[in-house]
Amino acid sequence: MTTPQAFILHAKTRPERAEAFEALFLGHVAASRAEAGCIEYHMLRDRQDPSLFIFYEVWASQAALDQHSSLPHMRQFLDSRMDYLEQDFEIRQIDMLSPSAASR
Repeated sequence: MTTPQAFILHAKTRPERAEAFEALFLGHVAASRAEAGCIEYHMLRDRQDPSLFIFYEVWASQAALDQHSSLPHMRQFLDSRMDYLEQDFEIRQIDMLSPSAASR
């Protein structure tokens, strides 16, 4: 049995690049959700700090997450991420304690 990989990622953008970051990543949400190993993929924006974006992702396995991370658009973004970010990603691995909404 494979272990789902879940995490919350904080992306603190440069204030002047926040809108460009949002536009870029909104295009990736539907594509990411369509990937075979994607269980949950959510992009959120903090109301009090609009330069802070939060991603909540759950992948079926480490292999599914690795496949997602190796896609050309993700590799390209990872290589240029600091053009958008004020600081590098803060990533917190989390354990799912309740079932995914996708499995209901």
